[in-house]
Amino acid sequence: MLKWSRRRALQFFYFALFSIFVLFSLLNDQTDSRIHGGMQDEDSATRPSFPTYLTTNSSTYKSTRVLGESDWAKACVSSRSYMRRLSSSTRNQQRRENRQRKCDIFTGRWVYDNVSYPLFDEGGCPYMSDQLACTKHGRPDVEYQRMRWQPHGCNLKRWNGREMLEKLRNKRLMFVGDSLNRGQWISMVCLLQSMVPTGKKSMSPNAPLTIFTAEEYNATVEFYWAPLIVESNSDDPVNHRLDDRVIRPNSLYKHASQWKNADILVFNSYLWWRSGPKIKLLWNADDEMCEEADGLDAMTLALETWADWVSSSVNPLKQRVFFVTMSREWNPGSEGNCFKEKTPINSDSYWGSGSDLSTMKMVENILGKLDHKVTVINITQLSEYRKDGHPSIYRKFWESFSPQQLENPASYSDCIHWCLPGVPDVWNELLFNFL
Repeated sequence: MLKWSRRRALQFFYFALFSIFVLFSLLNDQTDSRIHGGMQDEDSATRPSFPTYLTTNSSTYKSTRVLGESDWAKACVSSRSYMRRLSSSTRNQQRRENRQRKCDIFTGRWVYDNVSYPLFDEGGCPYMSDQLACTKHGRPDVEYQRMRWQPHGCNLKRWNGREMLEKLRNKRLMFVGDSLNRGQWISMVCLLQSMVPTGKKSMSPNAPLTIFTAEEYNATVEFYWAPLIVESNSDDPVNHRLDDRVIRPNSLYKHASQWKNADILVFNSYLWWRSGPKIKLLWNADDEMCEEADGLDAMTLALETWADWVSSSVNPLKQRVFFVTMSREWNPGSEGNCFKEKTPINSDSYWGSGSDLSTMKMVENILGKLDHKVTVINITQLSEYRKDGHPSIYRKFWESFSPQQLENPASYSDCIHWCLPGVPDVWNELLFNFL
């Protein structure tokens, strides 16, 4: 009898404890709902919220409203300063890929190799851009074409065009971004096209989405112009030099509808955030009042919207996503710029003035949240060494120069883009190794 009484008492104790737990959970849910509901209502009255990139059910990039030229002309009649609002979540700053590798393939040196390089002939690629064809436009030296990237402590797998085409069989490889990413796309096309028989390859006309097709492999290598990642008034691949730069920081539908079905995506974004005046933020399509933000804040908002799409839409088992880090203008200040430079920098400790540490940190923080869904191709340091790899004055310029500029070639030298063959070929070798 005493044993039965103890059992009943124990059962009553467990029941009471369970009841208290359930009651506490219900009260906590109601309180949390009131708190977050109140915050959302209050915030939406002042400024549309931009998504955190961990949201898995966000509708921001799914908005079907796409602005036309007349819409952009009416937007942002006036503007006010943007008040930064950053996510308070703890950021993962570890390098995901390097944890799994025996050595860091992004740390190394450039070595002269006139046996294996260049990987293609500039004049033999019918898809070469005049902006990058340095030999065609008078560059007398060729040593910049014969440099190989050698990581410390390990070797890259050597480029094999046929193997790359097999990797791309029945697939779409798409580069998305600005003119630097377009340069990497042209490099990839030139690396592959000689392996495809005449009559079995084609290039679509220049457009926001331009496509190289290798018919025998049922493969495409594509470039999509989206220099600011999110929708902007600079999305025309030809007419994009505007006085005011306006973005829709929470709108990705227009671009994502183009790239969402690609099998391999290679993104970049940097150059356009660092040039020109402040960037205007158009939160709603019909707003006449816009906010103004500096490049870093605006880029943060855009990349968080992009990362939200990656987090909620990318299945790593079916789709590979890469992000190429920044490559900036080479300019050491008082020493001049890339004009007449013919050799790389050989000091491992060199860190160029072109590097933007605050932007690099921001990008690292955002990509850290995406874990295994994005592979980072860190070209920043290895590209900084290559002061010799830029077109300088040896390219086609569409703008005209004054007599004073023509007397001083360094004043109009292009130290941002890269000659081909050249440095972007190595970026593609890194991509080849990851695939």
